[in-house]
Parts: sequence; C-alpha cells; structure tokens
Amino acid sequence: MLRLCRLLCHWFMIESKTTLRVRYAETDGMGIVYHGNYLTWFDVARIEMLDNIGAPYRTLELEGYQLPVIEAQISYKRPAMFDDRITVHTTIRECPAVRIEVDYSVQRGEVLLATGKTSHAFISSEGYPVKPPPHFMDVVRKYFS
Repeated sequence: MLRLCRLLCHWFMIESKTTLRVRYAETDGMGIVYHGNYLTWFDVARIEMLDNIGAPYRTLELEGYQLPVIEAQISYKRPAMFDDRITVHTTIRECPAVRIEVDYSVQRGEVLLATGKTSHAFISSEGYPVKPPPHFMDVVRKYFS
C-alpha cells in the first residue's frame, strides 16, 4: 500500500526543469559558484515554472499579489564552476494555500550539486496574508486532483 501511495503521490505535484549556463560573474576567486547565486537560480526556475503552468508571477503582481520568500534552505553537495550547464529541478509537492513550498535540486548532468527549499506566503500589496486568487488555484488544482 505504501508503494502505491508513493506512485500516486508522484503524479500529484508540479515539476519543472530550467537549464542555465554558469556565468563567470557568478563565480568567486576560487572559480566556484558563489553560494548566494543558488538562491538566484531558484528564483529563475520558480518563475519559469509558474510561467510554464500558465500562472505567471507577473500576472499575480499586476493583480496585487506578492509571494515573498519567508524561509530558504540550501544544502551544497558539489561545486558548480564557470561555464557548467546546470539544470534546476523545481517541484511543488503540496497544493498551495496561503503558503507555497518549493523544492529544488541543481544538477550538472547526473551529478547532484545542491538541494534546497523555499517557502513563500501570498500577501496583498499592503503586506497582509491573503488567499491566492481563484484563477491561480484553478491552474494549480489541475496538478493535485
């Protein structure tokens, strides 16, 4: 039964892949990607994921919604270097409500470079927690029903 649950749960999520090329400006004096740049890559991949599912972040902003990061976590496994081609795998495992949690893995080919997670809260332009707009929920519910 647990195995069946794991198989079914895999289908009820949102997944995306974003490919990036490591720029020289993203590296430090040792030629290794500066650790803070991973958060930028997470942001790029998350925005692209929302675009890909038909719920662009820009549209949310124009409607008066914001999704600030309220928590971030990264675990570094191997270094990324200048000119690497990396893939950021982005996953939302639970249907969002007022909060969205996004998981990330960064890979160079088959090599795992980092994992991470960000949590976001829907807030109004005045800064108050709010429920996401109905059209956003209509889009994401398709992945969780």
